[in-house]
Amino acid sequence: MMNFNDVTFANPEYLWLLLSVPLVLYFRYRIYTKRRTDLVISDLGSIKSVGLSLRQRISWLPLLLRILAIILVVIGLARPQSSSKGTNVTSEGIAIVLAMDVSSSMLAEDLRPNRIEASKIVATEFIKGRPTDVIGLVVFSGESFTQCPLTSDHSVLVNLMNGIKSGILEDGTAIGEGLATAISRIKDSPVKSKVIILLTDGVNNSGSIAPLTAGEIARTFGIRVYTIGVGRNGTAPYPFKTPFGTQYQNIEVKIDEDVLQQISEASDARYFRATDNSKLKEIYEEIDKMEKTKVEITEFKRYSEEYLPYALTALILLLFEVLLRYSILRKLP
Repeated sequence: MMNFNDVTFANPEYLWLLLSVPLVLYFRYRIYTKRRTDLVISDLGSIKSVGLSLRQRISWLPLLLRILAIILVVIGLARPQSSSKGTNVTSEGIAIVLAMDVSSSMLAEDLRPNRIEASKIVATEFIKGRPTDVIGLVVFSGESFTQCPLTSDHSVLVNLMNGIKSGILEDGTAIGEGLATAISRIKDSPVKSKVIILLTDGVNNSGSIAPLTAGEIARTFGIRVYTIGVGRNGTAPYPFKTPFGTQYQNIEVKIDEDVLQQISEASDARYFRATDNSKLKEIYEEIDKMEKTKVEITEFKRYSEEYLPYALTALILLLFEVLLRYSILRKLP
């Protein structure tokens, strides 16, 4: 293949025939000079008053038409082709369930404005950055509830995310129940890659399913469970409603990190600790990088034969040449 000004030639070797054009012109010139006859006259006055005839003015036209036709025939023999490029993009999304703790302790304000609102903001950005994935939402405290099943309609999911608040469920921290509900929502998804992101700020103290038992179930179904512990080290300010308004008291932060880490490691995932807003954002960004959607891009190129216009134009030029030679430029017998 050879590219020339966006034209591709399938048989570029024929273009060497264009070198015959100067040879045709050269031999034509030699023939013309041999046939030329000199005429000696004594006075040019009478000749100057006579103009050139139409025959004389277009005598060069047949040769030009012949040369152009030869050039077009050679280009046609080289088989010019036009090409168009394109890509086929296929993607294989991931099924993700966000399991979020909404217990009363999530109102602590070591993250701004508080843990639950900070978690919603970062999770929403995470959802918006994964348009090809199906994502669901499970909330839990003393019990668990499916806020949104797996869906590709992320606008609906975000709206339901915004509606999350502490107090919508019985208080407590049922990590095992929340994880089990997330598993039940994702295990039958036809998508090959399944992920649960479980976020909590406490220790399991409710529910009938132990967190490690739920973690084993996730591993059995091939579900990776990323766990996030939310809350700074030491104590965190927690708001209490009193007759005199909202009062704050520093409450000790207790997160069952060993259990969360065991759950993640058993499912070939990781445990993270978010001690502030920026760290929580970094955690979701890191998970986003680790759980990349599989995208395959296949490039293709189509070729179309373009020799026909050149061949037809050459034929028209040759016919026009013949017409001139046997009409206006016809030689007298």
